[in-house]
Amino acid sequence: MSELSEQQRAASLLDAQTKALQLFSEIATDLVRPGISEKALSDEIHELGARRHGIKTHWHKRVVRSGPNTLQPYAENPPDRTITADDILFVDLGPVFEAWEADFGRTYVLGDDPVKKKLRDDLEPVWKDVKAQFDGKEDITGHELYAIARRAAENAGWEFGGAHSGHLIGNFPHERIPNDKKTLYITEGNHDRMRSLGKDGKPRHWILEIHLVDRERQIGGFMEQLLTVG
Repeated sequence: MSELSEQQRAASLLDAQTKALQLFSEIATDLVRPGISEKALSDEIHELGARRHGIKTHWHKRVVRSGPNTLQPYAENPPDRTITADDILFVDLGPVFEAWEADFGRTYVLGDDPVKKKLRDDLEPVWKDVKAQFDGKEDITGHELYAIARRAAENAGWEFGGAHSGHLIGNFPHERIPNDKKTLYITEGNHDRMRSLGKDGKPRHWILEIHLVDRERQIGGFMEQLLTVG
């Protein structure tokens, strides 16, 4: 098979994200509800993805977090919890569509709690603010963008909950370096230019993650999607 152009690579990543968006719409409509445990919901998501979308592989673990578990970053594995009628929860998935990785996260609120709704509703404006600053600086580093994400969270009245605010994405499996927690992430200490080329000489693509938390109220919200395409 001939090598894909950069335009084709970007289109494939965007297509994978579009398919993930449809999957998340179905999760919100058909699956998210009180009285189900996080693990059971994760299992239902896996079954729905396989049955309706032909998803056979997720390139990272499925993450379903609710209530105080929403404070925990991806790397943690908090105890399973049952979703309640007045809850906040987020879902973070990495489905692979036709050999292209998606990485997508969204937050849902059950009930009418105004603070939880504000937290959910602040995620997209913060994400867009950070992306705009990325777009505005050609030579920006991961270190700089992580600091921007933290400031944007604070400006919105929240704390940034993660040790990084995103990572590389691509053709499955994407570029990895064992035990490298810096250069492949948008995080403190990564002073590499995010727009530098990958090992294959091609432009690298990134996911931007926003994790907002209120530790006093024990709630958090999460959103992630493509930063460099779309």
